Amino acid sequence: MKSLIIAVLAVFLLASCNNSNSTQNSEQIKDTLPKTSAATESVKRILFFGNSLTAGLGLEDQSQAFPALIQQKIDSLNLNYTCINAGLSGETSAGGKDRIEWLLKDTIDVFVLELGANDGLRGISTESTYQNLNEIVNKVKAAYPDCKLVLTGMMVPPSMGDQYFKDFAAIFPKLAKEQNMTLVPFLLDKVAGIQNLNQGDGVHPTKEGQVILANNVWTHLKAIL
Repeated sequence: MKSLIIAVLAVFLLASCNNSNSTQNSEQIKDTLPKTSAATESVKRILFFGNSLTAGLGLEDQSQAFPALIQQKIDSLNLNYTCINAGLSGETSAGGKDRIEWLLKDTIDVFVLELGANDGLRGISTESTYQNLNEIVNKVKAAYPDCKLVLTGMMVPPSMGDQYFKDFAAIFPKLAKEQNMTLVPFLLDKVAGIQNLNQGDGVHPTKEGQVILANNVWTHLKAIL
C-alpha cells in the first residue's frame, strides 16, 4: 500500500513545470514534424500528445523518451510508421484542447493521448477533465475519421480523497470505451515510486524508466499497427 501511495503521489508533481511558453513550444514541436509530400505520404504517422512524460523532461535527449523508443521497436519490425513527439511539459487537458487543432494540420494515422495528471494536481473536477479529453478526441476524429486512438491511464494520490481518487481513475476506462480507444491502464506502471527508475525529482522517469514506459505502451499499441 505504501508503494502505491508513493507511486500515485509521484504522478502529481508533473505540473511543476511552467507551461507559460506553450505557444512557443508548440511552434518548436510543429517545426520538427515531418512534412507531408508525395515522397512521404505513404508513411503513416503516430502522434504522441501529452505532457512532460511524453516530452522526456530531464533526459539528455528526446531520443530517450518513450515515443522515440517505440520508433525503434517499429523500425526493428520494418513497419511503415513514424512517431511524432508532441509532448509539452506542464500541459493540462484544457491546454491540450486548445493546442490540438494546430497539430491536426498534418495527417495523423494513430493518436496516443497522454494527459490528465496535471489536472488532478490542480484539483480540477473530473468531469471537466473528462470533457476536455473527450473534446480532444472528437477533434481528432473529426479531422481524421479513420485514425486509430490510444489513451494512457493515470492515477491521483489517495490524499485527494477516496471519491476523487475513484472518479479520476474512472475517467480513462470510461473515455476509452465510449470513444473506442485502446487503453493503456497506467502509463507509469512498474516505474512510479521506484527510486532508481526516476530522476532526482522523484517524478520524471530516467532513461531506464522510459524504456518501461515504452514497453507499457507498446504492449497495447502494437496490436493496432
